[in-house]
Amino acid sequence: MNVNDSSSALPSALDDKSPAAAAPANPRYAAKATEAAVKFEAFFISHMLRQMRSGTREMAGEDSVFKDPINSDMLEMADNLVADKMAGQRAFGIADAILRQLLPAAGAPVAAKSAATTDNIAAPLNKSV
Repeated sequence: MNVNDSSSALPSALDDKSPAAAAPANPRYAAKATEAAVKFEAFFISHMLRQMRSGTREMAGEDSVFKDPINSDMLEMADNLVADKMAGQRAFGIADAILRQLLPAAGAPVAAKSAATTDNIAAPLNKSV
């Protein structure tokens, strides 16, 4: 095989003419994929908050209020609720990234929206240079 011949090296899954790329997403599959992606983002945010709280507890002094484990169960519940709310708003964009991979046809507007947001954020930075 010639190293410069990349046309035969591409797998059929990446080919735009493959049936999976041409077929529209099943609405039931899209709903389940969206729910799973949002739940994964909530899990990720919840885990991050748990690790942040654990780090704060480890760094706190012996007489610090952060060292007290009395309300840890309520704080964990509050962290989970915050994580669920943030994931529902797609605050971190993890669910969107997963959906772009699972639902390429349906993920195109999300990709365009995130690209437009990125352009709006980067525009002031580019003007100053």
